[in-house]
Amino acid sequence: MSKEWPLWEIFIRSQHGLAHKHVGSLHALDAEMAVNNARDVYTRRNEGVSIWVVKADHITASSPGDKSALFEPSNSKVYRHPTFFPMPEEVKNL
Repeated sequence: MSKEWPLWEIFIRSQHGLAHKHVGSLHALDAEMAVNNARDVYTRRNEGVSIWVVKADHITASSPGDKSALFEPSNSKVYRHPTFFPMPEEVKNL
């Protein structure tokens, strides 16, 4: 059994952003400790409004070798692209 604490991936939402962005990783015993440590390490200048912590072993990623199988089928579905729809003049910042 490993004596090392689990690795957590840290995501911060900035004060002027709408999305959380990955800022780094840290080891912590549990989620509460990970949030507190992430606050101390990654938001020292009051730049964040929200913190997400995710155990690294709970993240599943695709392989770069699967790129064509995963993403190329969308090229044949032009109706999914935002350029397919006309945007009304009243809609701003979309």
